[in-house]
Amino acid sequence: MPERHLSPMRRLIRSVLSSRGTLTPEVRRAIADGESMPGLLHRYTDKVHRHAYQVTDEDTQELLRAGYSEDQVFEATVSAALGAGLTRLRAGLAALEQEV
Repeated sequence: MPERHLSPMRRLIRSVLSSRGTLTPEVRRAIADGESMPGLLHRYTDKVHRHAYQVTDEDTQELLRAGYSEDQVFEATVSAALGAGLTRLRAGLAALEQEV
């Protein structure tokens, strides 16, 4: 990754995964890493990781009905999206390295 992008990327990662929130930093990191979560939360975060375009209002409503707060759903969504994006970024950079 070009050096000029490293500092902003590190700040983004730190903000999403380590700052204060309703989900613990450990849970947010696990979500970003694609680790298994309890029941509905795993199904939802896995969907965000793999098929974000398929996430619907019903998916988030299901979590809210199960007792998750709006803040928890938001933090889980952002953590999963960040993790998925970083996975794809690493794969793209690795592919570019092979081309050189």
